[in-house]
Amino acid sequence: MTRWYSKMSNKSMRILLFSTAYLPHIGGAELAIKEVADRLPEIEFDLITAKLKRGLPDFERIGNINVYRIGAGNPFLDKPLLPNLGFLKAISFHRKKKYDLVHGVMASQGSAAAYLFKLFYPKVPFVLTLQEGDLGRNSPFDKFWQRRIIKKADALTAISGYLADFARGHNKKAPLHIVPNGVDLKKFKMTYKDSKTIITVSRLVRKNGIDTLIRATGQVPGYHRLIIIGYGKDKKRLEKLAEKLGLKDRVVFFTNAVHDEILSYLAKAGVFVRPSRSEGLGTAFLEAMAAGVPIIGTAVGGIPDFLKDGETGLICKMNDPKDLAEKIRMVLEDEGLSRRLSENGRRLVEERYNWDRIAVLMKEVYEKTVGYHPGI
Repeated sequence: MTRWYSKMSNKSMRILLFSTAYLPHIGGAELAIKEVADRLPEIEFDLITAKLKRGLPDFERIGNINVYRIGAGNPFLDKPLLPNLGFLKAISFHRKKKYDLVHGVMASQGSAAAYLFKLFYPKVPFVLTLQEGDLGRNSPFDKFWQRRIIKKADALTAISGYLADFARGHNKKAPLHIVPNGVDLKKFKMTYKDSKTIITVSRLVRKNGIDTLIRATGQVPGYHRLIIIGYGKDKKRLEKLAEKLGLKDRVVFFTNAVHDEILSYLAKAGVFVRPSRSEGLGTAFLEAMAAGVPIIGTAVGGIPDFLKDGETGLICKMNDPKDLAEKIRMVLEDEGLSRRLSENGRRLVEERYNWDRIAVLMKEVYEKTVGYHPGI
């Protein structure tokens, strides 16, 4: 029996989380934190994050997490100040609560605060989770800090094999675990769809290849509607592209859809497409698969972890609207292919990407890390 079990026998584990953003700011990382923590009620979680938006409370309890927001509600100030202010807040909390472990989510400003905390308290284990699809493509300054944060971790988790390889390139000593993001299967019903609607749920930024998707839509034979759900800095540019190609009436943008509305749109879609240029994993793909929607994506980043060409989806070439249009046509016109991809996709999500299973994996990482660390 490790010293951890002896130490923890009379109290629950206490974990301090660091995340640059958190709910109500919604992304794959933020949802993963909540879904895992809610399934581990035996663990006490505190979380330090940037406020980023005025009007949000400095403290609130969300599910199984005590959320502490730092800053003035200005993203241009809160993010760069988070490493130092988060570090100071963490020291204050640790003196009172004596955390068993700190966990940084994504190698960004929040985990920079965890890095500073680790320098000050080297015996407290530090777990780092990599979620980003664009790691290694940032500025030299960001790359410098990413490397330092990754090297400092006592244990690493990554949501895909692609990110696991990246992590191992910068830290060869720490135990490394692949713990993907998941899907709440209770929210999705598997129903076969005979629909000609194309859908994507994506941030409107270059890496997601929505410009390629719009161009491909115009090359698919027949009349098909493309629903784009998401927001981002490229929205106006993409709207202008659709208009230029004569697709203004066929391409519909929804920038403020809540999750229940997204589920409703997925239930009516014939194919989900995201021709990514980079991707950490792609939770939107998994949600489409859970809803029984056939998927099409590129073989980049973490996508090949779940997209097996011809089995769980179709692979398209990057930056190639003609190839993508052909793949969309195949799914929409071949009922047998569509049904096979739909059924295989749902089955894979049930087996590997449900949150109950993922929470168990994450708990095992916590237990192994605290038991493994020589300072405990």
